[in-house]
Amino acid sequence: MPRPARYTVDVLLDAAADLLAADGPAAVTMSAVARATGAPSGSVYHRFPTRSALCGELWVRTEEQFQQGLVEALASAEEPQQRCVAGALHVVTWCRENPVAAQVLLAGPDALDLADWPEPISRRRKSLQRRLRTALAGIPDDAGRRSAALLDVPYAVVRRHLRAGQAIPAGADAIVVDCARALIPAS
Repeated sequence: MPRPARYTVDVLLDAAADLLAADGPAAVTMSAVARATGAPSGSVYHRFPTRSALCGELWVRTEEQFQQGLVEALASAEEPQQRCVAGALHVVTWCRENPVAAQVLLAGPDALDLADWPEPISRRRKSLQRRLRTALAGIPDDAGRRSAALLDVPYAVVRRHLRAGQAIPAGADAIVVDCARALIPAS
């Protein structure tokens, strides 16, 4: 029976997320991940052939984790405004509960070598984007207002606290609720 891998994909991605949260996207390198985990560099390269593959996996794993709850939140109500409120609250709650992973989302895929991701990772991301578009069905088509209510405002509210290494205050919830209600009219 083979022994279990000591340096799993998740262990390596967790280290990459920690590096990004501490020092930004440029800190995510193959050698830095190997040093942070104590893994031989060959173990990192065995799982991720390039830095772009590592960064792409980090992004997609984070987006999958985040989006699971977002899609559930968007499905929790019938009325579009309440769906947006639930989605905006999910953003704040998820970032509060996952501050390191939230730093990955705040960095954005472009900072993580999006243009150079291997095709299988790009396909997974496209699948996630389709899933989100489906979850957004029925919310008014003004994409700018919807994006502001669900992502832009909540991210802006949490960003400064996360970047400063501070807890996201409870008052952030009321701010995003008020903004979502102002941006998406009640039916």
